[in-house]
Amino acid sequence: EKNLKLEEKITMLQQQNEELRARIEQNTVITRQLSEENANLQEYVEKEVEEKKKLSRTNEELLWKLQEGDAVSPVKLPPTSSTSFYRCSSENSSPAKVRTLRR
Repeated sequence: EKNLKLEEKITMLQQQNEELRARIEQNTVITRQLSEENANLQEYVEKEVEEKKKLSRTNEELLWKLQEGDAVSPVKLPPTSSTSFYRCSSENSSPAKVRTLRR
């Protein structure tokens, strides 16, 4: 009788062991998938950061050229028109109005 109880317990523990192994295997697969996704997302973020830096440099260069162009040859506008200059700040990706000229 004692042997039967022990054999039943062994069988139950073996089943639990199998279930735990299956869960470990499943978790390993999920961990690999998440690691791959994380690596892809990190690569995407790095590319986005580089693109943002490039756009910021281009924007600064264009602003500089615009300011240099204003200093060298002023643009004559009709008296009723207005011109707005926009600048993209480094903290904010949306354009911020710098000034409006009325001539």
